[in-house]
Amino acid sequence: MYKYFSSAYKFGSIAGALSVIAFVALSFLYPDPTNLNLVFGYVISPIAIFLAIKFFKEYSNNGYLSFAEGMSLGFVTYMLEAILSLIGIWIVLQIHPNLFEQIKASKLDVLATSKDSIVSQVGLESYGMTLESVKNMVSLDIALNDGLWKIIPGLFFTIIISIILRRNPN
Repeated sequence: MYKYFSSAYKFGSIAGALSVIAFVALSFLYPDPTNLNLVFGYVISPIAIFLAIKFFKEYSNNGYLSFAEGMSLGFVTYMLEAILSLIGIWIVLQIHPNLFEQIKASKLDVLATSKDSIVSQVGLESYGMTLESVKNMVSLDIALNDGLWKIIPGLFFTIIISIILRRNPN
């Protein structure tokens, strides 16, 4: 079992740690680091998935890779990245509640300044529900959102990378 997932553990852990580090670093530069951290995740996730699958294929499986193996490795990689990112961001927000309040205020400000545009697109009722949900937001919501946005693109990238790197014995 370790043979199958050793590269996934390594690269998933590195990607999760880098995601938390990016969140902290971006929090010093921007009042709301969540959006840029999501963009960082879109860059680091496919790299981590590719490296985990490629290392398994080349160094543990004699150059062969089935689609199922690629999907399994990718799944472990992006889930580990998402879980570590979720836990790390939640801990950072628990330790620094001012950062959470700053992020919440930034999101409320965006809703207030874009009210007319949002209402014209989704209606006043949806805008009101969104405003209420942001007002009731807790730090776990921010961490969960980040984790989910590691999983969704991670699945997409895993499918593509597994197809590209697939090579079965003749």
